[in-house]
Amino acid sequence: MSGPVLAPEVSEALAAGRPVVALESTIISHGLPWPDNLDLARAVEEEVRAGGAVPATIAVIDGTLRAGLDAEALERLARAEGIAKLSRADLAVCIARGGTGATTVAATMIAAARAGIAVFATGGIGGVHRGAERSFDVSADLQELAQTPVTVVASGAKAILDLPKTLEMLETLGVPVIAYGQSGFPAFWARESGLAAPLRMDAPAEIARAHLTRAGLGLPGGQLVANPIPAEAEIPLDELEGLIAQAQREAEAAGATGKAVTPALLDRLRALTQGRTLAANAALVRANARLGAAVAQEIARQRAEGAPPRAGPL
Repeated sequence: MSGPVLAPEVSEALAAGRPVVALESTIISHGLPWPDNLDLARAVEEEVRAGGAVPATIAVIDGTLRAGLDAEALERLARAEGIAKLSRADLAVCIARGGTGATTVAATMIAAARAGIAVFATGGIGGVHRGAERSFDVSADLQELAQTPVTVVASGAKAILDLPKTLEMLETLGVPVIAYGQSGFPAFWARESGLAAPLRMDAPAEIARAHLTRAGLGLPGGQLVANPIPAEAEIPLDELEGLIAQAQREAEAAGATGKAVTPALLDRLRALTQGRTLAANAALVRANARLGAAVAQEIARQRAEGAPPRAGPL
């Protein structure tokens, strides 16, 4: 299998050079409770459509990697319990076993690149976990950004992470980190992390040119577009820090490790904030879908007008 099975709408759009935006599925299976997860999945797809692009939610269904899910598959993912959470390491195994699983940022990037989808919109990327100097817990998302040529629109890295170390790792890996519309790096539920973003861009056309120019230079990897959460939905970082530290202590005491850490922390923070993080998640993912659609539109337009020629590998 060379790539995912494309939904007819996605296949037609790609063949015609129209904009398509990839969407992950772990936000459905692991990010939010039922039925909020299904409602958000549908709303995010509608945001992409409203922005003039075609949504391609990605998941593995009964051993088939799919880009573009019908209503039945979306609901199945939303209702299922104990569904696999797939990254680069276990994506192929799930497919080989005929399993069903939701794709993380890394796995979604792989599928998007195989399908020829240039833009992926999500909530927040994974990164370097707090205490990684002891646990060595670093998300595969960072390495994926360094090697897979997809522009990822997210609200920075999840606020539960060690953000300074995450930015340092992205710099080491040669990943462009672009703050959209501001100079500071956002922190998921918070518009500002207190850290400067390496790069700033203020227009989707500029982001699209950077994507195409990177491909033209033959550089591996993608770029991270850090889109701050809408101001009305923000939870400032100074309100969150104490709660994140508490959730971290509780997760460690419960023995959460590996892929279980992030869902455990997010669940606890949802309780500690009386659901405010849930509302913030919905707002930022929808905003990222809108920006992703705008960037995908610009990439399609600039390609039609004559994108930079692709050079050989450096």
